[in-house]
Amino acid sequence: MVEAPQTEEGWFALHDFRSIDWDAWRDAPERERRRAIEEGISFLNRRERVVDADEGDSGLFSVLGHKADLLFVHFRPSLDDLSAIERRFEDTALAQFTERTTSYVSVTEVSGYVSDEYFEDPDAVDEGLRRYIEGKLTPEIPDDEYVCFYPMSKRRGEEHNWYDLSFEERADLMAGHGDVGREYAGKIKQVIASSVGFDSHEWGVTLFGSDPTDIKDIVYEMRFDPASSRYGEFGEFYIGRRFPPADLGAFLAGETVPTGDGESGGPHGDRGEGGHGEGHRGDDGGRGEGHDRSGAGGGSAHGDHPHGEEGAGGEGDHPHASGESGGHHGGGQDAGDDASDEEIRGELADLDIYAGKPHGEDVYATVLYSEADVDELFDEVEGLRGNFDHYGTHVKTAVYEGRATDRAAVVSIWDTASAAETAAGFLSELPGIVARAGEESGFGTMGMFYTVKPDYREEFGDTFDDVGEILAEMDGHVETDLMSNVEDENDMFIASQWEAKEDAMTFFGSDEFRETVEWGREVLADRPRHVFLA
Repeated sequence: MVEAPQTEEGWFALHDFRSIDWDAWRDAPERERRRAIEEGISFLNRRERVVDADEGDSGLFSVLGHKADLLFVHFRPSLDDLSAIERRFEDTALAQFTERTTSYVSVTEVSGYVSDEYFEDPDAVDEGLRRYIEGKLTPEIPDDEYVCFYPMSKRRGEEHNWYDLSFEERADLMAGHGDVGREYAGKIKQVIASSVGFDSHEWGVTLFGSDPTDIKDIVYEMRFDPASSRYGEFGEFYIGRRFPPADLGAFLAGETVPTGDGESGGPHGDRGEGGHGEGHRGDDGGRGEGHDRSGAGGGSAHGDHPHGEEGAGGEGDHPHASGESGGHHGGGQDAGDDASDEEIRGELADLDIYAGKPHGEDVYATVLYSEADVDELFDEVEGLRGNFDHYGTHVKTAVYEGRATDRAAVVSIWDTASAAETAAGFLSELPGIVARAGEESGFGTMGMFYTVKPDYREEFGDTFDDVGEILAEMDGHVETDLMSNVEDENDMFIASQWEAKEDAMTFFGSDEFRETVEWGREVLADRPRHVFLA
């Protein structure tokens, strides 16, 4: 008997293709359509946040052509998890306007073609290969990407029978096949999942890419490879485009999605490529592992679309509780106060302090304060951050421990206002949250971020204490605290709250502040970043 390669399985996958009953949708009362959109968004957001399992991933795609309109892709640890997702969708008002055109069930796997050593002596496998394999077993769905899905099998014909070949022959063919795929590294991400015994073909192949022609090219080139030309048999191909659940209404209205409105770049946090799919935080507070603890973002370069705007919502999949409101603009003024915003930015820029537009790129931030144990808080934030890292708009999320107060600050910085706002919805569920920046004073909170040279860290803290004594005597000052990143003690965040903008600007114009800025040039490792938070 021919030797079968060893395999190891990871997450189970469900590709759920749906068509819209457009006649029923057009004839439905506005109230019913609105409810269907709301419940659809809530269901999809919660799937992308993986509230139904300890880990996994989900994504929503529009599908081109007649074969389907929508594609839901779900990765979960068990088939039971996927079964529950199917039934939960049928309980939404959106489901009555859809019909499943087809579906595909599979499980991610790696085989002995990748590495015999992995199966024979796992401890001897180098860390790079181990991470590669983990990424294959627990894949994450890239943001803002095109998708191609197709099923395939290996031919069992009279002339060419894959399963009659020796292991060595099959391994050589797969190695050549892999050489073609490696030419598209950085352009195409592929997920290969076995469906032997699960579905009509032997594998389900999912290709993700930011340029659909790259998808066409890799499939075209592989057709000439003997592993495909002699032994490959393919099912139907599907092509689609990822979009955030928040754009569901736009999709149903015939608009181009993703819309870019609200820069859906929020957390998948409504979702987890930070560390191979282990960073998803469910309602049970479960968190992933393997994420860099630096606090800096680093997900897909194409990740500008968040998946959801409603925040945590209520219980279940029906969202009839409003999420948090209030944006976190880098300027931090009330809407319509652009002149004051530019005036403040200009004054700060004159002092060589970064203040966003018009003197630099905008940043948007949200800050929440917690009285929970710092270690417990960090563990929860790390899980959410794994989701946030999926997005190219994510700049940084970190926990800062107070110097003068007992509370900690959770700071999340984004390239877009809506992304920061979406993040706030999830951060608000962290343990011990007592306030959100901007709720405590008329002007809001000014966030001053500094990276201090290690040799000057202690001196920087002492200087802050001196400035704090001056602030305590100033009119309109509410509270100021120096907070240090629990992962990098040289990264500091000054949270300063004022009753009014004029009070804060009085301090910015003071000799003490200017002298502090001049002194800071010697002790800081980088230019200070000044962010206004609503």
